Amino acid sequence: MPALADVLTDLDAEGDDLEALVADLDAAGWSQPTPAPGWTIAHQIGHLAWTDDLTYLAATDPADFSARMHQAVGEQQAVAEHEAVAEHEAVATLDGFVDRAATERGALAPADLLTGWRSGRQALIAALRAVPTGTRLPWFGPPMSATSMATARIMETWAHAQDVADALGVARVPTARLRHIAHLGVRTRDFAYLVNDRTPPPEPFRLELSGPDGTGWTWGPEDAAQRVTGPALDFCLLVTQRRHRRDLAVTAEGAAADEWLDLAQAFAGAPGAGRRAGQFG
Repeated sequence: MPALADVLTDLDAEGDDLEALVADLDAAGWSQPTPAPGWTIAHQIGHLAWTDDLTYLAATDPADFSARMHQAVGEQQAVAEHEAVAEHEAVATLDGFVDRAATERGALAPADLLTGWRSGRQALIAALRAVPTGTRLPWFGPPMSATSMATARIMETWAHAQDVADALGVARVPTARLRHIAHLGVRTRDFAYLVNDRTPPPEPFRLELSGPDGTGWTWGPEDAAQRVTGPALDFCLLVTQRRHRRDLAVTAEGAAADEWLDLAQAFAGAPGAGRRAGQFG
């Protein structure tokens, strides 16, 4: 694992890159739809601002964070029971909780939304830097270290920035920060199986990716029978479900590895619908 200070530096840079895409947008630009159904660019930034604030709360007041999450889950379970949704599906209805938060934040005036997101990012970075070594922070899934939490924030910031870039027709330049996202994609392999009601394979996988500068990035034993190879950018687009697998140069060797590429998701929550094949040309 990289040092927390290095991850926080990359998190700051990822936020700055996205801010550069939206800072000069007019009101019509902020209202522009993105590939995420029902979400405008304002929704995307509103969501990031909200999740940054929640992460800040988890880092500074874990008890309050846990209490709020229990309340939210309880409210969603009540809705699920009222609508005769199976109990094991109740947590998935938290997606509605997330959508509401994005809508509320996205309704702010663009200048206020941008200012609030910027200040929230800086407060979060300072809070994560101050977390004592060895501390585990509560989150929607298992508790995480400050480094893992910062890595997750990089992944989500990058993924939502991709939605914004797609809405604006902008091609982003990939950076070495993709390694954080690829690492999270590997770490969430078993989660992707479980959230799809499948049993994770017991055998390890080998992942071989080429970074933006041509450097090789690897995970897993060299002699693993199940293997995934391809450009790091394509793998990151896959595990964040920002591109359909058929539009990417990621290949699998072995039945289990092939299955994983159809399920992969590096983000918490219910399985995503992802993007359509050929959606972006």
